[in-house]
Amino acid sequence: MTAQSWSERADETRQWIGDAYRAACALELDALKPGNVHRESAGHGMTVSDFMTSAAVSTEPLTEPGLGLGERVYRAVAATRAAVGCNTNLGIILLCAPLIQAALDPAALATLRERLATVLRGADRRDMNGLNRAIRLAAPGGLGESAQHDVAVPATATPLEVMTQAADRDLIAAQYAAGFQDLFERAVPLLGQLQARWRDPAWAAAGLYLDFLGRFPDTHIARKLGLARARAVTRRAASIAAALVRAARPEPFREALLELDRELKEAGLNPGSCADLTVACLLIAGLEPLNSISLPAADARRIPRTGPGTPAPLRSICYT
Repeated sequence: MTAQSWSERADETRQWIGDAYRAACALELDALKPGNVHRESAGHGMTVSDFMTSAAVSTEPLTEPGLGLGERVYRAVAATRAAVGCNTNLGIILLCAPLIQAALDPAALATLRERLATVLRGADRRDMNGLNRAIRLAAPGGLGESAQHDVAVPATATPLEVMTQAADRDLIAAQYAAGFQDLFERAVPLLGQLQARWRDPAWAAAGLYLDFLGRFPDTHIARKLGLARARAVTRRAASIAAALVRAARPEPFREALLELDRELKEAGLNPGSCADLTVACLLIAGLEPLNSISLPAADARRIPRTGPGTPAPLRSICYT
């Protein structure tokens, strides 16, 4: 095979991955997600348009070949900040960047999950410095100080080491520390079940989000308003989530979800970490050809475009 044909296939792979990323971001916005921005309701000073723009401008740096994890994350956050002027997608980028980097490798003969483990193990202190730069630039609300692994000082550990240290108090860090185990083993299979049962991708994404919200105190809420408030939201959502994911049809839950949406937004409660996890799951599902077969990324078939807890802030944790 000629160098040109390899280059063309690499470009096609990059386009496919970028399509999958934008599709995941768009579908998450289609989902009725109580407390978070969706197509039926803006919130927290942000709109659907802000998130769509963020997805569009972050695609190129996220899918740039040859970048390390830290530089990939930083460039994506910088592109977002320049376009919308606020932090819309730090958590999304932190979760999706290693998945995209894993999918980009044209020489790898492994599943997406195996590739991801290699990316996470291979990230070094330079990558952690890139993550820290990204977090400082995104400036998530409530960013405090930490005696260990503070984002304002040069990194003394790798991303995996830092995330493992923070795993018990941050949902995104927990995914890094466990190799995205919850997403691959529970959340993505649940998404597939809901899609098969309901035949409605937006409702399936909403069910996935509610499942996260009913299982995990959202660390975006915990960081800003305390762990007790985050736990209260989880308790409030848990009964709805349990009934929703068992339901034959989701539509009867619409009013309950809209009521919870109004309640959370009026109280200034934004389950942003659960929304970030939802996007990551949708991306994993969109990269299905790499999930269960050992196939080089350049050989993966293209997919079509689709439309539309801690009580105190710690600067050593990566928040949305």
